[in-house]
Amino acid sequence: MSANLLLGKPIQDQLLEEVAAATNEIIEAGERPPHLTAVLVGDDPASAIYVRTKTNKCSEVGFGSEGIILPEATTTEEILEVVDRLNKDDNVDGILVQLPLPSHCDTKTVLDAVDPAKDVDCFHPHNTGLLMQGRPRFAPATPAGIIELLEREGLDISGKHAVIIGRSDIVGKPMAMLLLHRHATVTICHSRTPDLPAVCREADILVAAVGVPGLVSQDYVKPGAVVIDVGINRVADRDQAAEIMGVAANWERFDERGYLVVGDVRPDVAEVAGAMTPVPGGVGPLTIGMLLVNTLAAARTRRGVGA
Repeated sequence: MSANLLLGKPIQDQLLEEVAAATNEIIEAGERPPHLTAVLVGDDPASAIYVRTKTNKCSEVGFGSEGIILPEATTTEEILEVVDRLNKDDNVDGILVQLPLPSHCDTKTVLDAVDPAKDVDCFHPHNTGLLMQGRPRFAPATPAGIIELLEREGLDISGKHAVIIGRSDIVGKPMAMLLLHRHATVTICHSRTPDLPAVCREADILVAAVGVPGLVSQDYVKPGAVVIDVGINRVADRDQAAEIMGVAANWERFDERGYLVVGDVRPDVAEVAGAMTPVPGGVGPLTIGMLLVNTLAAARTRRGVGA
């Protein structure tokens, strides 16, 4: 048995095509296109690449976009001034603050300061409350992208038992809400869950979003289950990479970069699962696609035309 690989890029392409078509209609109606502004604090290379990728995708679909890069030493108060300016700017439809912020910054205070109508990452308490009630203005991009993947691949959610490993505000909790609102029975696991493999083996849909390289082995997976790997982990220890990746390890890439990117799920789970997302190439592309979907929805709602 070999799992059907669930690739994010084809779904992202569909999402971007739909967003581009809607944006073209807005422009043809004589209105300005949606606009997304990203705020990056510091010089973390991975965050910088991610922000650049987001702004490039904005250009592809016809959005306006801007990346505001602030020095590492920027204070919380200075970030709040930038956020306040963007909140008041009627030409900005979506605001995202790239995480993580430097350790000296108050992340919750910054995220809470973003106008909920422009909070396309869906981190504001008002938006998470709406999500809890099943009437979201936006849904966080990664969990929403996973739902798009499942639905567009024709994988049933209703009546299934979904198990989520991880209880973060960014993925685990909103993932549970989105699945619950689609009539799945949902279990959330975490570091204090007794006999984690046994709980996971009950899952028809298993979502691993805990950030532990190679945590999920074949022993965690019911034969035929759908396995979604949200983990993006750099492993720089050769022995650890070999133990996790097995024959799937790309040693040329390891020698070139000094690390391998691995998920929370071991590749050989494909021998047990019915379908699974690879890392990289699975969930990642969906996150950016859904961010643009949210920005389009924000622009439409702010103009009073609905999402």
